[in-house]
Amino acid sequence: MDKRTIYITGEARTAMDNAITRIYGIFYLAFELTQEGEVIDVNCNATLELTRNFIKKLFLGQSFTNAKSIDQEVTSRYFGTSAKAILAAYHDALMHYRQLDRTKG
Repeated sequence: MDKRTIYITGEARTAMDNAITRIYGIFYLAFELTQEGEVIDVNCNATLELTRNFIKKLFLGQSFTNAKSIDQEVTSRYFGTSAKAILAAYHDALMHYRQLDRTKG
């Protein structure tokens, strides 16, 4: 593992009838980023392995701060019930990342 990477998370609510809400209570997305902000690993607490793998593919290789591209990727390819939660958790993580970036300078 590259010691120069960073780990950042975001969270969001899902619908009350969503399995994620029933099992975990909240949806989490976790990202490993290079110092330049490239997404090199992603995981989440989706209940299905296929869902976790698909979400990973949406983010891998993306510039973490390119919200427009990531939003487009999610909205044009992911049609599960957690789509809004994925975007909200990503934007929550992005907010944390931007706050971290400010404290470094």
